Amino acid sequence: MTLLRVRNLRTRFATDRGDVRAVNGVSFDLAEGEILGLVGESGSGKSVTAMSIMRLVPEPPGHVAADSLAFDGRELLQLSEAQMREERGSSMAMVFQDPMRSLNPVLTIGRQILEVLRRHQKLDGPAAKRRAIELLETVGIPSAEKRLGAYPHQFSGGMRQRVMIAIALSCNPRLLIADEATTALDVTIQAQIIDLVKRLTRERGTSVIWISHDLGVVAGLCDRVNVMYAGNVVESGPIRELFHRPSHGYTLGLMGSTPRVDGVGVRRLTPIEGVPPNLIEPIKLCPFLPRCRVSVPACQATPPERRDLGGGHWAACLADLAPRSVAR
Repeated sequence: MTLLRVRNLRTRFATDRGDVRAVNGVSFDLAEGEILGLVGESGSGKSVTAMSIMRLVPEPPGHVAADSLAFDGRELLQLSEAQMREERGSSMAMVFQDPMRSLNPVLTIGRQILEVLRRHQKLDGPAAKRRAIELLETVGIPSAEKRLGAYPHQFSGGMRQRVMIAIALSCNPRLLIADEATTALDVTIQAQIIDLVKRLTRERGTSVIWISHDLGVVAGLCDRVNVMYAGNVVESGPIRELFHRPSHGYTLGLMGSTPRVDGVGVRRLTPIEGVPPNLIEPIKLCPFLPRCRVSVPACQATPPERRDLGGGHWAACLADLAPRSVAR
């Protein structure tokens, strides 16, 4: 069953030089219990897509529009701000990259969790405390009851991120968006957080949008992946299919510039040369064309359309890259 339906999502930011088209026609579905990865370099539109879904883009200078942005059948853009706050508190939650910027440094961890439980779950007193302890235990924080009285600076980076996940899960959301949630953590803690997210999805049926530039993390966690560039989804497909048969020049570029540690297909890293396009100017052809190593003559004259590759895999690319394969 489809939980989140996004059709032609467009997000603009007004500037003195013109409107920046940060998200430019993104469409996808997210099923219940599915983990969807959003990958791409900085500035590709991943975070703005998530902020638009959560309706956290400040208006002005931002403006969000869509043909459809439906969560569990409700059009989010038609909800009042008060209704949207209730959705964010009860059905949708987001974990950001830097927990120290999300946690209040002068309030204890317990107080910050209890505030959410009182506001959205109407819990108070012993019931709220029991629930807070349960949440900290769920995300693997030892001596949970004692840690309720600790402040954010008394936790390690990995533990702070676990606290943020606990707060996000406090109201049993059906949708969890994680924006670079493991980027600042070492690989051991990354693995623990990823295992935690997998377990929560399996046990609770939570749907997850996992935003990252780390292809290795995405490959080990997600069911499906959307590759974003210049505010567009340029390729999408099941995780194994896309990694074994990348079919867009940008996807190939990302994989070619990613180091491997498994010893398979050892090669020199190939950087993606050039710079992303100016998102103020309209883009008539493929946005990746000036940086693409596999473009064909037709790319210079024809805008790319989605090419169905079967099995839910598609790419907005005119080059026939089917014979290519990048084993993962």
